[in-house]
Amino acid sequence: MRCAAAVRSLLPLPHPAPAGAVPIHTSAPHLAAELEAGDSLHALLSTLPPSLPSFFPCLSLLSRRLTPHSVADALLCAALPPASRLRLFLFSALTPRLRSPLLHSRAVVPILLVTDADAAMYDAIADAQAAGLQPPAAAFEALVFAHASAGRHHEAIEAFSRMEGEFGCRPTTFVYNAVLRVLVANGGVVPLALALYNRMVAAGCLPNRATYNVLMDGLCKRGTAVDALKLFDEMLQRGITPNVKTHTILLSLMCNAGQLKEAENLLHSMEDKGCPPDEVTYNAFLSGLCKAGRVDEAIERLEALRRTGTFVLGLKGYSCLIDGLFVAGRYEEGFQCYMEVLEQADFSPDIVLYTIMIRGCAEAGRTSDAFAFFNEMKAKGFTPDTFCYNTLLKALCDAGDLDGARSLTSEMAQNNVVLDTNTHTTMIHGLCKKQLVDEAIQVFDGMVKGGCHPTVMTYNVLIDGLYRAHRLEEARMLFYKMEVGNNPSLFLRLTLGANQVRDSESLQKLVDSMCQSGQVLKAYKLLRGIIDSGVVPDVVTYNTLLNGLCKVRNLDGALRLFRELQVKGFSLDEITYGTLIDSLLRAHIYNDAMTLFQDILHSGGTPSLSIYNSIMRSLCRMNKLSQAINLWFDHLPKKYNLSAQDEVIASARKKFEEGSLDEAVRELIKIDQEYGSVNSCPYTIWLIGLIQARRIDDALKIFHILEESGIDITPACCAHLSKYLCWERNLDSAVDVMLYTLNKRFIMSRHAGNRLLSSLCIRHRRKDAQALAWRMHLVGYDMDAYLRESTKGNPKVGFDSLSS
Repeated sequence: MRCAAAVRSLLPLPHPAPAGAVPIHTSAPHLAAELEAGDSLHALLSTLPPSLPSFFPCLSLLSRRLTPHSVADALLCAALPPASRLRLFLFSALTPRLRSPLLHSRAVVPILLVTDADAAMYDAIADAQAAGLQPPAAAFEALVFAHASAGRHHEAIEAFSRMEGEFGCRPTTFVYNAVLRVLVANGGVVPLALALYNRMVAAGCLPNRATYNVLMDGLCKRGTAVDALKLFDEMLQRGITPNVKTHTILLSLMCNAGQLKEAENLLHSMEDKGCPPDEVTYNAFLSGLCKAGRVDEAIERLEALRRTGTFVLGLKGYSCLIDGLFVAGRYEEGFQCYMEVLEQADFSPDIVLYTIMIRGCAEAGRTSDAFAFFNEMKAKGFTPDTFCYNTLLKALCDAGDLDGARSLTSEMAQNNVVLDTNTHTTMIHGLCKKQLVDEAIQVFDGMVKGGCHPTVMTYNVLIDGLYRAHRLEEARMLFYKMEVGNNPSLFLRLTLGANQVRDSESLQKLVDSMCQSGQVLKAYKLLRGIIDSGVVPDVVTYNTLLNGLCKVRNLDGALRLFRELQVKGFSLDEITYGTLIDSLLRAHIYNDAMTLFQDILHSGGTPSLSIYNSIMRSLCRMNKLSQAINLWFDHLPKKYNLSAQDEVIASARKKFEEGSLDEAVRELIKIDQEYGSVNSCPYTIWLIGLIQARRIDDALKIFHILEESGIDITPACCAHLSKYLCWERNLDSAVDVMLYTLNKRFIMSRHAGNRLLSSLCIRHRRKDAQALAWRMHLVGYDMDAYLRESTKGNPKVGFDSLSS
């Protein structure tokens, strides 16, 4: 009765509408009643202490006269106590007639962004429980969203953990989605996002389209294509229709995997499905083409879209195109495209485009232009971020300008720009390249003392630098330090006991297990600990160690490390196998190398091109050219996803077996051109194999076929071929080879060039020698330095006049 009297006594109290209040949309007869109820609600919230046990019963008595709009109006009123507004939010979320999740969540999140407001929310939830009310899931969704918006990821995960563990509230799909967004945005904890999704499904909480979009986007950015496609299939099986965002994520995934034909088909099918592509979708496709080096095709598609009026290129699209041109090494066209942007009245470069231009200039070796863009950006009011500074720093380090790099890092510190892990790693790499390993160690120690945790990449760079400086013991000690990291207890917990974590697969299993048992916050802390302390070496680290052992010819140690990694269950990549196979072949341990090669095939893997090249090179050195070519024929079906009995491959193989190597090579080049880009390595390896076998006529035929097909022939190939042509006194062909190198702007080895010029003069063809020497001078040869004294002084040659 006292509660009802309190409410009745508050009804006459007037209350002015607050600034920024939500407009009340209702019919005219009820407008006055709604305004009166709103005034009563404001009066109640402003006078009744929220901690009183009667607070929720009083709201219950008043609720019959309230509407969702009058509740939202009170939630938005900054003059009312936050604690009272939070309790009103809980009450409305539990009252079906007053529930308006989207409207009320937007009203309450600004309250929670205030410091210590989350403590007030937990107090409100406890009071609701004391009043016999079950805490609503919407309260925890708002908490997660507010913490995520403020970058407080740990607190967001903690709110989710307390939801079920402490308050007994079952998470809804919306709450799960809010937490998944936090985990995906947090980069390194995508494994926890997948584990949480598994828990969500196991708990009978149905995922929706937003769930799949969030997870697929995270996996796409992480490069985990297989898991993303599995989720897409699962989404379709559940009868959930993909939207534009889903298709765009899938299209980006296909582009990143190099499946551009499939991406194009998906783009065309979107219109048929009633889901037309938007600007983001088109930009993703253009970006995929550019990253694959198919910039001309991207430009053609863009022109076609312009003509049909389907798509107008915006600033992001221009940025993507310019970036693609730079990646393809077409810097002048990239700069011209930038000028187009400046000519557009609606466009003005943003910080993203400026950073792209800075990187493009740096990669083109135009460091001064990069700094000009940097200064222009600052003059226009843009504040360079750490990424922008890091781009310039990499340019300086790549150019070997360490003084400039040191000066730039000092400027970053003066301008309060964070020197992040990439900054330090770039600096360490630049110092190691100049063999300033002691200074690199100082930078490394400084970043640790400053609280900037080294990543696996940082360790890899420094370990490699120590190996190159032949400081092997220090490299091993640094590797040990990396394993123990900044958190020895974490390292021991991960590597000892029943739940050992040795690779990403075992880590995913551990995180899954922790999530299923409700230890989400503990799993999050574990993953963040791994990321922050860098305690888990990756495959690159072990590749660096293997490479270092191989460089010092400690193949027994390299093999022991390799076998140890296999026993421990590490997922070894093609670089690991490639490094070891190449080293074994160089040491003429062919059988062991082929055993490793067969291991890859038996495990269902596909050896990389570099592994095939290493083996074919070794076979050619052993005068086993036919075996090398047959190895390549065996690889082609897998390379282009064809049947081993495919007509074009069978035809080429038949011609090879019949002895027509030149015709077989022509057909192989056609296959390459039809199914993918042509790689010159196999052909140049065979060419050198023919030369080493003294099959010079066959080598010359292959040389001309490659030249006609526009396939670059390496200077080493040209030098070898020229040498044997001179020995066989086929000087016309030797001159043709030299002219090829001049047209390609290759610089032939001093030994090869002197031999050819001397041979021409000895054969009484001094005029041809002079003409060739002049051509060499025109393309940049310094003939005075290039010609040997023994060549100049030979009376049969008489090169004194020729060199002048």
